[in-house]
Amino acid sequence: MAHTLTAPHDVVSGASAPRPAARRAASGGMVAGPLFLAAGLAQGFARDGFDFTRNAISQLALGEAGWIQTVNFVLTGALLLAGAAGLRRALRGGAGGTWGPALVGVFAVSFWVAAAFPADAGAGFPAGAPEATAMSGHGAVHMLGGMVGYLALCAAFVVLARPLAARGLRGWAVATRLVPVVVLAGFTASAASVLAFTAGAGLGLLWLAAVTARLTGMPANR
Repeated sequence: MAHTLTAPHDVVSGASAPRPAARRAASGGMVAGPLFLAAGLAQGFARDGFDFTRNAISQLALGEAGWIQTVNFVLTGALLLAGAAGLRRALRGGAGGTWGPALVGVFAVSFWVAAAFPADAGAGFPAGAPEATAMSGHGAVHMLGGMVGYLALCAAFVVLARPLAARGLRGWAVATRLVPVVVLAGFTASAASVLAFTAGAGLGLLWLAAVTARLTGMPANR
């Protein structure tokens, strides 16, 4: 008489649910954006001469208290890199499992570039700085690093929309494809409005935190 062995229906395979190690690593990506923005807002309101309508958060790395923002850049990059590692573990073998985390990793490194190559003074900050200054070498690297980083983030959103859709999260997938449009619009409008740039960049950071939490907090197979 032949016997058939069947697995219990409540057994969940290791590939169907994010592992605790992946969730722990991904927690860095969940807190990086909110922490960076909270620290930037707190400094912006506390620093003399800083005006959110005229100055970029990157300029907070200038002046006597600039080390605080430099640490903020370094810490955010490290947290984002941990988040990328968590995403890689959670998405391994599935849609977006290679390029999504890799592009988030590029975005993470751009924060270290920002820390190593500070923005130029200008628009009256730090206090006493002229309204306009010639772009320096380190200022150019800072801008290039930020541009590459946010382009990588926008590409990451397009890639990460695939695993969201695969999990049945259609609304999340659509929103994740639309967020890059808003981010890029903010960058395009930055010449006319610093607030538009800050809003676009901030949205990108916050949405990455939300997407990371969603992808690492639920099974791949619903």
